[in-house]
Amino acid sequence: MSKIAELLQSFPMKDDGPSPSLLNGVHFFQETTYIPRKKTVYKPSICIVIQGHKIAYLGSEKFRYDANHYLVVSVAMPMEYETFASPEEPVRGLVIDIDIGQLRDLIGRIDLVTEIGNGGDRSLPRGVGPAVMDEDMLDATTRLVKCLKSVKEAQILGPTLVREVLYRALCGTQAPVLHSLAMYSDTFSQVARVLSSIQNDYAEKLDVEQLAKTAHMSVSAFHRAFKEVTSDSPLQYLKKIRLTKARDFMVQENMKAYLAADKVGYESPSQFSREFKRYFGQSPAELMKEMRAT
Repeated sequence: MSKIAELLQSFPMKDDGPSPSLLNGVHFFQETTYIPRKKTVYKPSICIVIQGHKIAYLGSEKFRYDANHYLVVSVAMPMEYETFASPEEPVRGLVIDIDIGQLRDLIGRIDLVTEIGNGGDRSLPRGVGPAVMDEDMLDATTRLVKCLKSVKEAQILGPTLVREVLYRALCGTQAPVLHSLAMYSDTFSQVARVLSSIQNDYAEKLDVEQLAKTAHMSVSAFHRAFKEVTSDSPLQYLKKIRLTKARDFMVQENMKAYLAADKVGYESPSQFSREFKRYFGQSPAELMKEMRAT
């Protein structure tokens, strides 16, 4: 077993799922049972699996992340994930939120602009992708996990070590995605700003023309760029965000389905129920029944 895997075992993660760490913006996760493909929204983050493996699905693409590969998510992405775990071989790891201000400051200090600008591929990068867990990234991550065992070290060393992990990610294969996210001038960042707007205003009446205007792009150019980054059309993306938010309200706050539907912007409960079942494979009523049975 690797040193970092041994360190993770020393943290008291009694239940499956995420667990907070001593540092804001960093949390651990553990799973001890196999989880079939499940829909969720990945937030901008660096997802590091130390033990076991997961697979993230985006349309027809899939990304494996494990002890040898971490996942970089630069914008909020509705995706599916599958977790390959058992009590004997649990999945353990950590997620580090991406701080855009810190990312921008790091980019300003290293010569990424020239290096990325010389690339031959002019297509927009996906908003998510795997990168190789090289020796430098593993070393930085190990030191970060170690410092999180102490309140004092987490406060003093933690922010610097998170910054180092972000720097190592900027040295990896997903550097173009992170660079594009942080810069204001290119098409990716224009789409990223719209994605952020949708995350904040998903309950409002939004249409493609309005979103394209926010991105300062024509409707056709915006639609094309949006799909390159997310693999969804703008309205498909908005629907997935609304449905996922509604399910979160129902599961986490025990909110009734019609109230959750209204809270995320649905005017018709019947339309909400149809689209919910089409997306999640079960109706809101079936979800509530399942929750009461557990």
